[in-house]
Parts: sequence; C-alpha cells; structure tokens
Amino acid sequence: MRYGVLIAAVFGGLAVLFGAFAAHGLKHTLSSEHLAVLKTAVDYQFIHALALLLVAVLAENRSSWALCLATVFFTLGVLLFSGSLYVLVLTPLTPGLITPVGGSLLVLGWLSLACFAWRKA
Repeated sequence: MRYGVLIAAVFGGLAVLFGAFAAHGLKHTLSSEHLAVLKTAVDYQFIHALALLLVAVLAENRSSWALCLATVFFTLGVLLFSGSLYVLVLTPLTPGLITPVGGSLLVLGWLSLACFAWRKA
C-alpha cells in the first residue's frame, strides 16, 4: 500500500499549494463565492489525503479488499470532486455532473472503510 502513502502525500501537498494560491494569489481576482468553492475543494482534498494515509497505514500489515476499494474510491473521488471544482472556478468550463459523482465516490470510500472495520470487529 505504499502507493496509498504516495497518493496521500501528493494530494496533501497539492492541497497546501492550492490553498495558498487561492488565499494569496487569487483573493483579489475571484469573487467571494468562487473563493468559497475553491476552499471547499481544498478542504475535501486535504481531508481525503489524510483518509488515504489512514487507509495506507491500516493496510500495511493486512490484505483487505475493502481497504483497496477505499483507496480507489478516495483517489477517484478527490480527482473528480475537488478537480471539478478547480475546473469550475479556474476555467470557463462547467464540469456538469462530475462533482456529485466525485462526492459519491468519496462516500463509497468511507463505506469501504466501514466495511473493513465491521469485518475486523
């Protein structure tokens, strides 16, 4: 599960960079509404980077389909959820229904983690 740690580290580092860029580089450029959307994207990305790190630590000594699924769901969820919000705010494109699909994948990641915990209890 070292890939989980790698993905978590990349997502965490990028969340810090995007957050700093939004707070310092874009605060006079974007509307307060767009800054709030960008903050949501960064917050969710950072929270799920930590969740990925937790999953990777849990998977260090265990082989579990639920933890593998959680890794996949969290990774895709961050890419689609936060990524679509970044695209929405920073480009003229509108990502459409990608954001709720990403959010659903994040929920599936948490449910996969719950399945792992349930089976271990």
